[in-house]
Amino acid sequence: MTPRTNPLQDPNRSREAEKYPHPIPSREFILQILAETGPLDFTNLIKSLKLKNKRDQESLSRRLKAMERDGQLVANRRGVYCLVNTRNLVAGRVIGHPEGFGFLKPDTTSDDITLSAREMKGLFHNDRIVVRITGQDRRGRLEGKVVEVLERNTKQVVGRLYQESGVGFLVPDNKRLHHDIIIPKDALGNATQGQIVVAQIIEQPTKRTQPIGRIIEILGEHMAAGMESDIAIRAFEIPIAWPEAVQEEIKDFASEVPEEAKLDREDLRTLPLITIDGADAKDFDDAVYCARTPKGWKLLVCIADVTAYVPPDSALDQEAYKRGTSVYFPDRVLPMLPEVLSNGLCSLNAHVDRLCITCELYINTEGKITRSRFFKALMRSQARLTYDQVAELLENPTDLDTKYAHILPQLKELYALYQVLSTARQLRGAIDFETIETQFRFDTQGKIAEIYPLIRNTAHHIIEECMLIANVAAARFLQRKRLPSLYRIHQGPKEEKIKDLRTVLGELGLSLTGGDKPEAKDYATLTAKIQQRPDKHLIQALMLRSLSQAVYSAENLGHFGLAYQTYTHFTSPIRRYPDLLVHRAIKHLLAGGTKDNFLYSLSKLQAIGEHCSTAERRADEASWDAIAWLKCEYMHGKIGDKYHGTISGVSSFGFFVDLDNIHVDGLVHVASLDNDYYHFDPVSHRLTGEHSGYTYRIGDRVEVIVANVNLDERKIDFQLIIKAATQITKTTKTTRVGNKNKGSKTKKRRR
Repeated sequence: MTPRTNPLQDPNRSREAEKYPHPIPSREFILQILAETGPLDFTNLIKSLKLKNKRDQESLSRRLKAMERDGQLVANRRGVYCLVNTRNLVAGRVIGHPEGFGFLKPDTTSDDITLSAREMKGLFHNDRIVVRITGQDRRGRLEGKVVEVLERNTKQVVGRLYQESGVGFLVPDNKRLHHDIIIPKDALGNATQGQIVVAQIIEQPTKRTQPIGRIIEILGEHMAAGMESDIAIRAFEIPIAWPEAVQEEIKDFASEVPEEAKLDREDLRTLPLITIDGADAKDFDDAVYCARTPKGWKLLVCIADVTAYVPPDSALDQEAYKRGTSVYFPDRVLPMLPEVLSNGLCSLNAHVDRLCITCELYINTEGKITRSRFFKALMRSQARLTYDQVAELLENPTDLDTKYAHILPQLKELYALYQVLSTARQLRGAIDFETIETQFRFDTQGKIAEIYPLIRNTAHHIIEECMLIANVAAARFLQRKRLPSLYRIHQGPKEEKIKDLRTVLGELGLSLTGGDKPEAKDYATLTAKIQQRPDKHLIQALMLRSLSQAVYSAENLGHFGLAYQTYTHFTSPIRRYPDLLVHRAIKHLLAGGTKDNFLYSLSKLQAIGEHCSTAERRADEASWDAIAWLKCEYMHGKIGDKYHGTISGVSSFGFFVDLDNIHVDGLVHVASLDNDYYHFDPVSHRLTGEHSGYTYRIGDRVEVIVANVNLDERKIDFQLIIKAATQITKTTKTTRVGNKNKGSKTKKRRR
């Protein structure tokens, strides 16, 4: 049945008219029609929308294909369009698991759906698909069956090449990709056995056939210097080259801001604004200025006005959206924007004019925002300071105060403001984890020479608090104006993860308050209690694992970890696309715009949020992969060396050890332990010897020797030297694993 409707009733028609010269019904209106009428084929949908113009019908066809690609619709074999997320159909992105099965990450915020190894045969990690819910597995998780592949997102694969009987096959470096890629003889090019290569996928996998590819690039020999980043970049398909259209748009950009661009902005060039960043930073997103007021402080947070150079839907904008974020590797950075912008016009370099969006904040002595406003401004940074310099100026000002005497009073006010904001954070109950980041020093051949931890000082915390409060102000401004936007959300932990965490904490003599629904303050209280413990970093890691991952969403669900009801990302538009969108939203409001004529609809922002969250995860995984490679490469030359460490994880097949100072993880396999059967307690996360009573659990101190390093698998094996274990009574409800009489003539099965 066709409803009596008219395209003029589309509530988003004015928005569509601004974007297109010949507007057609919006996505929201199409979804509304299908919700009212039920599934329709193309002919009946045209009648329902009363589109008589051939041009409009062709435009509708393209829009429907785009909606299929985005998982909003699915067309069956008869060409009938159905709504996804009804009739047990769910759209989302595939997440492959190294063991062969996978999950569907729905576009909505619902729980993941399990995909069996059989369903994964025709899929690659990161494909977009629609599944039908078929039931639950034995663990109570939803299971799905693939209905349609919406989008293939694996176009090329990097890995190691092997040849047998004249036919090559590539073993992917990314373990989430389960398929070996068949390389026909005529597609091998000049590649030889054992080389690291990149293959373009010619034929995608099906449930019956393996994927087929051809070699398009030879990266080099195994373990060559710099290989770790090259592999990660190709394995995660991170864009490197700038398209010709982007190069055409940036060719006329100069190093200085054009005079006409400086008009209609507040002039802040006389204020002593400063940037504080790492010593090796090249792009400076933010500058700050702080002054005392009768009731507290006035804080200016100036953020580079990237939107002045990146118009919506331009080639620059499309490429920035595609990349989603800058990607940081130990030896290089892949920026979201070309260097002429990221390190030039959009970087708040010292002593040059720059365009910015300024957040002006008045903060009282309790750390609360009493007044705020946003405005377009013109600024000139007075000094480029590093974190170490600022920490030194605050702690030992006599050494540097001659050169920076003019900004020392401001630094002292920034420090005073930080102390107030830090106290407010504690009272709010925000979680303040002190995580350890490792850094690398390379020798002249590009090989890793040293691994050392990054130490955060007071200056890091000062800038962090300034950025947090500016982000909060931006989120509140957009929410107050009721403008659709992207929020940075972080939902609370799930019940099963809380239960697992409490079990492990109990083994360590600790507890988490808050009942079934602990709040951030409960985590913060526990964090404060463990500060003097030698295993605090491991406990913090366990707490982090119990929390969900922060993502971008058009729906404001608050930020659990920071204990904010409203939060967004505003302060890094050079390197994060969501920040760029927030800047556009703020400038739209400053120009007198409303939600009715805003460029982005709620559904569009939700799709962008999902894409940016995926891009962020991709960047993190690529960086972690390169770091894991480097750590393995470093330890490859340390086989036979002894180290002290702490048990960081326990499983049925052994326990993981985190080495002191260098923070490298490796496995002590259960088969390498003493002549005993070892029982694994999955509740307490510990291994217990059946006869000896020795137990190994998280937090125990051990001494190990480096036994083996597998660079392809990113795995390091340790051999235990000294057991840091205690004798306990035998436990029940355990899984029997390990090796009993080693050397006995009777072979014992190890599980």
